[in-house]
Amino acid sequence: MSTLLRKEIRLSSMLLTWLFIGFGAMTMIPGYPILCGVFFITLGIYQSFQSAREANDILYSALLPVAKRDVVKGKYQFVMTVELCGFALMTVLTLLRMTALKDATVYRQNALMNANLFYLGGVLFAFGLFNVIFVGGFFRTAYKIGKPFIIYIIAAFLTMGVFESLHHFPGLAAVNAFGFDHIVLQTALLLGGALLYAAMTWLSYQKACADFEKIDL
Repeated sequence: MSTLLRKEIRLSSMLLTWLFIGFGAMTMIPGYPILCGVFFITLGIYQSFQSAREANDILYSALLPVAKRDVVKGKYQFVMTVELCGFALMTVLTLLRMTALKDATVYRQNALMNANLFYLGGVLFAFGLFNVIFVGGFFRTAYKIGKPFIIYIIAAFLTMGVFESLHHFPGLAAVNAFGFDHIVLQTALLLGGALLYAAMTWLSYQKACADFEKIDL
């Protein structure tokens, strides 16, 4: 663990952020848009950014004997740590639904998105959106968080709406597969989500570093 990541966890993060990882358990709620769990996890991250801003955390970090690029890196490492903790919880619960609970009536009769590998790919894509829109947007000013978060909310819920409705379109029912049905397709969609998450986060990080270098703190 890097020094700046330890600093983010010990000094900048709020307990609320870590508690909100528990919203990954929304994966188990039948008849509910389970991708909303992503939003609540990112809302927890937002709370840490808001608290850190009020405490002049960015200025404090910039005064440390580290490059400005490393300050950005520490923030992204913190965000990704929280996101991947939430993703790990969602993965465990998704596998539970794909195995022991795959034939449960309460899930079989659910008209909304099923918890499968496509869902996990959607989770990663939604986290990638947060990294691009909110985290990247924050580093344009290193202060303003309201506008990028509102833009993220709009983009996130539009994306969730699309993902939740895809299996109702002709020929796309397989994305809502139960258990290990259509496992090749499910795996491909999960890998696609993982690649998009990695690419979106990396590109956002690179741009954030360039933006932060231009800011006169």
